[in-house]
Amino acid sequence: MLAERYIRSLGYTSVVYEPDGNIPPDFLIDGQIAVEVRRLNQNFKLPAGHSEGLEELAIPLWQKIKKLLLSLGPAKNGESWFIGFDFRRPLEPWQSLEAAIRNELQAFMNAPTRSKSTLTITENFQLDIFPAGHAHATFYLLGSGSDSDSGGFVLAEVRENLELCIAEKDQKVAPFRSKYPEWWLILADHIGYGVDSEDNALFAEALAFPHSWQKIVLLDPRNHKRAFEI
Repeated sequence: MLAERYIRSLGYTSVVYEPDGNIPPDFLIDGQIAVEVRRLNQNFKLPAGHSEGLEELAIPLWQKIKKLLLSLGPAKNGESWFIGFDFRRPLEPWQSLEAAIRNELQAFMNAPTRSKSTLTITENFQLDIFPAGHAHATFYLLGSGSDSDSGGFVLAEVRENLELCIAEKDQKVAPFRSKYPEWWLILADHIGYGVDSEDNALFAEALAFPHSWQKIVLLDPRNHKRAFEI
């Protein structure tokens, strides 16, 4: 929807979604311009050589930990405790990680006295436990989660992940390139959330590398009118 709003804002009226079905391109403009769309996100390079978006692990992990905390039962002796977790990849399989987290949290619950604590569960996973101030419905509440693989200098992260996204899309559209004379790549920028006008020259210089697309556009996901063309 974001990409379509951007395309129509350029004055195009013939914009067809998935003109050839569930294969590239995502849009076809005026029967000539093929457009592919993707989220520009931070990725982690796995040991096997491919990459995955940070959210592919972070979101399910948050949900699993929240479910685990709820399963540990109600407040005890008028106490509830917030849990914060910090992790980096690679993580061991959830089955063994969950068992280790559960054991540590149950031991904390059953301790005769409790105080603010930091628990190292594995080399890449740490828990912080701190008092909630008063009793809640459950003994543990999920307070925060920190992905140590996220963040960094915006421009460097945009460049690195842009190259990954382009390579992925190059491979995906390769069998269909000859069908249309022109190809665009539109990316919803979930790293920098668009490029400010004062940074245009800096980004233009840093992102000026060879690619096979006639147009690559970074869109602020909050505003389709904030577009930066590479």
